Amino acid sequence: MHMIRPSIIYGTAWKKSNTQELVEIALKQGFRAIDTACQPKHYDEAGVGAGIAASLDGNLSRADLYVQTKFTSLTGQDPNLVPYDPRAPLADQVNRSLAASLRNLRTSYVDCLLLHAPLEDAQQTLVVWRAMESLVASGAVRQLGISNCYHLEQLDLIYKAANIKPAVLQNRFYAATGYDRELRAYCIQQQISYQSFWTLTANPQILAHSTVAALAAKYQRTPEQVLFRYVTQIGIVPLTGTRSPAHMQEDLTIFDFELDAAESAMMDAFLVTA
Repeated sequence: MHMIRPSIIYGTAWKKSNTQELVEIALKQGFRAIDTACQPKHYDEAGVGAGIAASLDGNLSRADLYVQTKFTSLTGQDPNLVPYDPRAPLADQVNRSLAASLRNLRTSYVDCLLLHAPLEDAQQTLVVWRAMESLVASGAVRQLGISNCYHLEQLDLIYKAANIKPAVLQNRFYAATGYDRELRAYCIQQQISYQSFWTLTANPQILAHSTVAALAAKYQRTPEQVLFRYVTQIGIVPLTGTRSPAHMQEDLTIFDFELDAAESAMMDAFLVTA
């Protein structure tokens, strides 16, 4: 089984009726990894599926793409738009959520299924994780992950209890959590891919800094490209949710340049002094 390991991901939250069009544009620009969720409150997952379906042709197949979705527990759902029976046992909720995702995405499998956030207690979280593991065994899911998990103890508990270890941690990347320094170190140790969201939106102070401006001038790039390039160089896989085709192209061309060790160290300082 060939496993695609994305270096940057197109995020589809809050795109509403523009979702299909934006997914088509992102794929046309060159994105090959797409993030969504079975959470109608914030995602039009069927729009993602329509965008992917419209983009598949002789040059692009489903096997070329990395598609990840999420199981969102009841606390994260709009009570009027729950995509599964809210009265069903947790394991059934997971199964029905994925079945809805596969229909929405018009695919027989997803490359990664994320638990959108830990549940209210550790026991419930592990019940959900076991249900997710069974979906890997069925072939409908290739790997598992967790999102919005900001406590090392929570991630470590899942990791130690899991038969199928988390392969992805997707978190907001910002100063309030100390840029997840401990969690990122743990991810490196356990070979978990760390995905960042809100990487640009939550860090205007970094983008506006003279150090970043100088690097942007040197490489003839934008401050946003410098920050994205830096995080990829330290092993982070960023999500970008831009609606702009020009910004999509800029995001994809960050791999055309590289910060040297001294420049990367200057960027490191932003994540240590936060």
